Amino acid sequence: MRYLALLYMLLLLMSCASEPVGDTAPGPEQIVRLSDSEIKGLDPQKVSDLSSLRVAADQFEGLTRLGASGEAEPGLAKDWRTSPDGRTWTFVLRENLRFSDGTAFDATLFPALLQRLRAPATAAAATALFGNIVAIKAPDGNSVIATLASPDPSLPALLAHPAMAAIPLHRIDEVGDRWTADRPMVTSGAYRLSEWKLNDHARLVRNPEWHDEAAPTATIIWKPMDDSLSAMRLFLSGGADIAADYPASRHQWLKENHPDAAHSVPYLGSYYFAFNTRMPPFDNRGIRTALSMAVEREWIADKVIGIGNIPAWGLLPPGLAGPASARPEWADWPREKRLHKARALLNEAGYGPDNPLQFEIRFNSSAEHRRVAVAMAAMWKPLAVEASLFNSEAALHFAALRRHEFALSRSGWIADLPTPENFLLVHQPANGAGNYSGYDNPDYDRILALAIAEPDPSQRQALMREAEALLIQDMPILPLYFYVTRSLVAKRIAGWEDNISNVHPSRTLRIKPQ
Repeated sequence: MRYLALLYMLLLLMSCASEPVGDTAPGPEQIVRLSDSEIKGLDPQKVSDLSSLRVAADQFEGLTRLGASGEAEPGLAKDWRTSPDGRTWTFVLRENLRFSDGTAFDATLFPALLQRLRAPATAAAATALFGNIVAIKAPDGNSVIATLASPDPSLPALLAHPAMAAIPLHRIDEVGDRWTADRPMVTSGAYRLSEWKLNDHARLVRNPEWHDEAAPTATIIWKPMDDSLSAMRLFLSGGADIAADYPASRHQWLKENHPDAAHSVPYLGSYYFAFNTRMPPFDNRGIRTALSMAVEREWIADKVIGIGNIPAWGLLPPGLAGPASARPEWADWPREKRLHKARALLNEAGYGPDNPLQFEIRFNSSAEHRRVAVAMAAMWKPLAVEASLFNSEAALHFAALRRHEFALSRSGWIADLPTPENFLLVHQPANGAGNYSGYDNPDYDRILALAIAEPDPSQRQALMREAEALLIQDMPILPLYFYVTRSLVAKRIAGWEDNISNVHPSRTLRIKPQ
């Protein structure tokens, strides 16, 4: 009898589960995606890591959303218009919007979302991204008006960020932060969370109240895999449809053996070294230029890194302020001509075989960073330059950069948004300790300010290019290459589009008919 009672209790508990536990392998109605880390949280206004934001973007939609190409498109708003000065944006909502629990909402939700985002208690990591927004108002139930401090053509992309997506404030008013424990969770996007097993998987199912046509795939499984080699092995064994990364050391093998699966795509990131321009020897622009001229970027990108990175002479990745990245005139000179000019610049500054230029290259611990530093030091030896190496773990490395305790140091930037200013604003005195190089040029600041205030997109882009050209001329940083993203995508998956933002919403993916 005791055995029967225990069996009865077990069956009762199983019958009370809100959602049955199902298979987590790829199936005819199920796509399995591997992220590079576990979800850190479910509230889209309180997370900042990429894995959490990807899952949030699957579940929560804002006035706009990002499509398969990474570009902003209508979301909860069906249309928008801007004022001539570019500072007032009016969004017109779709009709009959509802959360996944059937609760209706209208334009009045969005001023409250911004208020919660900026509330100290929320502690939203993304608050600064929305600093250009002066106010969001809802003059009626169908219209949302955003007022900006300065024009921003990229506002639709910004408003696609999950931090300004529609979240169920009615549930938060009822239960506080416990609303993320709902199963299924109340959402506004294509999917809703039905199950989350920590360090195992998160299961997303279709939101029956979503305004758009039902997502083409019924279920999305997100699995955390912090080891990219293990993720690759699981993918190749058929245990996953998509892997967010794979080891750089396996790139060539994958391209040879699984060319249709491996995707290496330019990303919104620049890899560079920062000169400390506050003190000798790198307060001298000629010295900085000489060292930059002697670096063989194509060789570093192809031989040292070898995963499809694009060599960089400028700061902005291709496509941000024009079809191609900026290049100084000497970038196309033969190596001997560049070395000849570099020697002349160093001689002007008093350096040569009898007085070699000596300094330390600082980098955070990584085999990749060390290889790049060693390669640059070797390239500078023909100029009678003696560069030593110093590495430290990341926290100490970047603390030293903020304190300006370096001569030449590994740095770089990965953008929050696909905009030129997200890269260019870093290199200003106004950025404080984050302006690692200490670059200070009033003309650069003036041009950049004009660009940010310019409402015309083409004129704005031209000014951004002008600012970048001045930055390259002054050479406070030594650009080397643009980052790439690495992904694995199964043949059975359709709808995947390579893009510079590395955005691949689950609602745009589907399983090919067998």
